[in-house]
Amino acid sequence: MSESETMKKDTHPEYSKCEVVCGCGEKFVTRSTKSSIRVEVCSKCHPFYTGKQKLVDSAGRVEKFEKRWGKHIEEQKKALSGEAEKKEEE
Repeated sequence: MSESETMKKDTHPEYSKCEVVCGCGEKFVTRSTKSSIRVEVCSKCHPFYTGKQKLVDSAGRVEKFEKRWGKHIEEQKKALSGEAEKKEEE
């Protein structure tokens, strides 16, 4: 490696060990430009990783969508399937 290909000195922050502390009490060590990081959730307590994730339909949004657009979608599907059948007959 030539000297022009190396990183410039004194332009990059120091990269050292960092302790990460989660709200659940979990601690682990990683590397960062900061000496410590506090987080709200980690892989030990996040619902996606623990398998306790719940899908919540807030305010019945799915039902509201189906009520509003369900008929239109069904009509479009029928129209498209009718056109496909006509093309198959030809």
